[in-house]
Amino acid sequence: MGKFVNNVEEFFAFCEENDVGFVDLRFTDLKGTWHHVTYRASAVNKDNLTNGFPFDGSSIEKWQPINRSDMLLKADVPTAFLDPFTSDPTIIVICDVYNIYKNELYEKCPRSIAKKTLAHAESLGIADAAYFGPENEFFVFDDVRIKDSMNESGYRIDTEEGDWNSNTNYKDGYNTGHRGGVKGGYFPVSPIDTQVDLRAEMMQVLEQVGLEVVLGHHEVAQGQGEIGIVFSDIITAADNVQKLKYVVKMVAHLNGKTATFMPKPLYGDNGNGMHVHQSLWKDGKNLFYKQGNYANLSEMALHYTGGVFAHAKAVAALTNPSTNSYKRLIPGFEAPSILTYSMQNRSASCRIPYGAGEKATRIEMRFPDSTSCPYLAFSAMMMAGLDGIKNKTVPVGPMDEDLFELSLDEIREKGIPQMPHTLREATEALIADHDFLKPVFTDLFITDYQHYMFERQVWPDESRPTAYEFKTTYSC
Repeated sequence: MGKFVNNVEEFFAFCEENDVGFVDLRFTDLKGTWHHVTYRASAVNKDNLTNGFPFDGSSIEKWQPINRSDMLLKADVPTAFLDPFTSDPTIIVICDVYNIYKNELYEKCPRSIAKKTLAHAESLGIADAAYFGPENEFFVFDDVRIKDSMNESGYRIDTEEGDWNSNTNYKDGYNTGHRGGVKGGYFPVSPIDTQVDLRAEMMQVLEQVGLEVVLGHHEVAQGQGEIGIVFSDIITAADNVQKLKYVVKMVAHLNGKTATFMPKPLYGDNGNGMHVHQSLWKDGKNLFYKQGNYANLSEMALHYTGGVFAHAKAVAALTNPSTNSYKRLIPGFEAPSILTYSMQNRSASCRIPYGAGEKATRIEMRFPDSTSCPYLAFSAMMMAGLDGIKNKTVPVGPMDEDLFELSLDEIREKGIPQMPHTLREATEALIADHDFLKPVFTDLFITDYQHYMFERQVWPDESRPTAYEFKTTYSC
């Protein structure tokens, strides 16, 4: 799988061949949310496809002021693919945002930031390619209900796989009793795994939109799954995350179910991560490989890892940017919150995959999650890694023991750093430690991003009472 078109001429030929009636332009905001505007195909020509389509940047949160709202969507034509879900033939094109006031790529456009990150590595003479392989876990539920008001709040989610349904009297059928239970969902066959056909449909549709799919399987938690796709360059890998999330959600939706990439929707069961495999290359050579070293990792790979760990608290504001993220990063649920590296060991924040040869040697950062904007998450890790290479930062490790068995006191005694415990801690770390992100992330971006984190995540969450607080404090 891969590109369907390579240039503007091929784009119009592809549209004609597929009787395309609509062109859907997509771009990503600070949160990682896809936005779109749809043009009639007859209104799209070589000029606007090349020079850009106007839109209102003031209507996107934390972007432009109303008096400087005009911006352009610049289509990245080789990203075009047919939307598999629309009734009428529609071609989707991923866009970069262009600032007409500065005549440059917009400093708050996440995709543009990822492009600048790769260009920065090239300017330093370190690498000319960066490969990323994200693994996005997700839940599929049958029902979700949410209440959030002044005097009442709560949620209720349900899946037929839930252990809580063991005694449910179903109106339209019988209770099969086949359930994996809490933490019992890894690789069971049907009938315990109820999502085989659903994942298969997702995998087929992902191939339709240009992704190279490797595998799909049930994950550890109830109702949880994962679909593996082939790694790519930093920009395409982030594009692919956006496409994967769109397809997974839509296929579930059209099958009468609901999919979520939320890190911790179930209390007491495993959460969703986005493990990210990473390597730097130059002149076709894997810079992270050195035969004979621990896990065949080069010094550059170790320094890159050390840089990510050194700035991990600040990086977390971009890789784990929701208050729910930190409900996943707690001990007992395979939470990769301990900042060390290890060969094959999934209890470390950085795992070195088993059996990787010269071309496949890489690091796997296991702490990010899919509430992050992939362009920003990948860029933040890479900028921290480049800073580690520059400063020859050495990470703690390797540690091959089961780190999940260590107590907090033992972790402290061993001097192993940890991920932040809250989004507030991560955002405050970003405010104090963001020089390593320059010049790719501007001061304006950091300022507006941290304001968004506090205003939309931290303060609203901290000001709301929870059911557990009523349970523990109401009668005090």
